[in-house]
Amino acid sequence: MAEGLRLVLFGPPGAGKGTQTRLLSGHLKAQAISTGDIFRSNLEQKTPLGLRASEYMNQGILVPDEVTIDIVLDKVMSVHSDEGFILDGFPRNPFQAGALEQALVLRSRPLDLVIFIDVPEEELVKRLGGRLVCRNCQAPYTLAAAGQTETPAGERGKEKCGQCGGELYQRADDTPIAVTKRIEVYHDQTLPVLDFYQVRGLLAKVDGADTVQNVYNRVLKEIQRVSKTKDRE
Repeated sequence: MAEGLRLVLFGPPGAGKGTQTRLLSGHLKAQAISTGDIFRSNLEQKTPLGLRASEYMNQGILVPDEVTIDIVLDKVMSVHSDEGFILDGFPRNPFQAGALEQALVLRSRPLDLVIFIDVPEEELVKRLGGRLVCRNCQAPYTLAAAGQTETPAGERGKEKCGQCGGELYQRADDTPIAVTKRIEVYHDQTLPVLDFYQVRGLLAKVDGADTVQNVYNRVLKEIQRVSKTKDRE
């Protein structure tokens, strides 16, 4: 499989983009770039960016373009021209997609593939409402996987991550009100990004309503298709 691939994992909140990005980054030896992780890291450090971003994230609405584009493109442009990356959570609207395209043109290294992980809305609500995240490594868990069928708000934080032993918690943007708003914003503002990449011949769609491994296998199949094309170039 060709190295140095430049990918975007696209899909609604709760589609499993973060999980697939972690799996793929190790397999492809590509740098994972997650806007959510960048914002949360800044929030934990109480930087002005983190505090500003949290005002929007906790309500389930998108962080403004002027904040998001600058910080993500700074990270993207720091990646060596021969290296690959996987973008998770960016771009989230056509304007951001255009800004990314223009930045990559300067490097003469456009995107190789945009993978759309499609999951029905009912499944998204179920997943997000029952999701816990490790404070240390950001690994996601369902309540059942954490050994709980239902965890009262006051009890959350007592479960431990199976990977690093860190504390599990429910993110503010995974509360029921925020989840509903996030899905609404996705349909109104983010879904049009599909058309942007469809007309450029970069879009591949995979069914995300399945096990992590099955979704991963489908994603790999799409990447292998593009990889073979690059190997022949």
